[in-house]
Amino acid sequence: MKHKFTSILAGLLVFASIGAHGLPEEDRIALVAHYKQLLPDIKFDDYIYGALAMNPEAKEQYDSVMEFPPYAEDLHQGGIQWETPFKNGEKFASCFKYEGNNIAGNYPYFDDKAGRVITFENAVNDCLKANNEKEIKYGSKEMALLTAYGRSLSDNMKIHIKIRTPGALAAYEKGKRIYYQRQGQLNFSCATCHVDNAGRFIRSEQLSMMIGQASHWPEFRAGTEPVTLQGRFIQCQKNTRVKPEEFNSEDYNDLEFFMTYMSNGLKMQTPVFRK
Repeated sequence: MKHKFTSILAGLLVFASIGAHGLPEEDRIALVAHYKQLLPDIKFDDYIYGALAMNPEAKEQYDSVMEFPPYAEDLHQGGIQWETPFKNGEKFASCFKYEGNNIAGNYPYFDDKAGRVITFENAVNDCLKANNEKEIKYGSKEMALLTAYGRSLSDNMKIHIKIRTPGALAAYEKGKRIYYQRQGQLNFSCATCHVDNAGRFIRSEQLSMMIGQASHWPEFRAGTEPVTLQGRFIQCQKNTRVKPEEFNSEDYNDLEFFMTYMSNGLKMQTPVFRK
């Protein structure tokens, strides 16, 4: 009984340290420790699978689907657009290091000159603008397919988000504050489901852990419907009766920055199928 009480107390102390103001790496280590205690049978590298890591049967079905992913044609269409030259003869590859290979794990990042977080979608539109091409609507299916292909060039790259300046730290802290802030008619926060209750069920859905959630976007729901991470923010806010923000809002970009940092060290797996 004493041992059990001590374990519970230790868990509460770890959890309390997650929400407190601290250095980003301290936050990440504390959250990893929280999940290790809450879900001891799940390996850190398997956090990229979310709730699938908690259900061997569902994971087996997922692996089977991914052998011949139903979104292959959609991804191909994104690839065609990625490889199509602009009017000036340049391509998307010319805008990124290593021609776009193994770079998506560095996004989003904080741009000190611009004073804001730059997502991969922002970088794609910056590339279009620099080449005198029309920008693509953020949140559109066209953008989702294009970035699905662009991110696929970084499949298996480890996420590596850096926080080295006061501006980057401020954006991280704002994203963290948004993640833990209760709001809406249900008085939920993101953390209510994915930190406090990870592994439990809401109706038939098992709740995933936050670490790893940023590793696999866009995902294809029902096989062929692309959903981005910020699209998922909107869906979650609607589900919890919160008025969603617009794609590419400062809040959403900072939230994406925070969540992606918390997945540092995990391999990207992108894109993926989800039911």
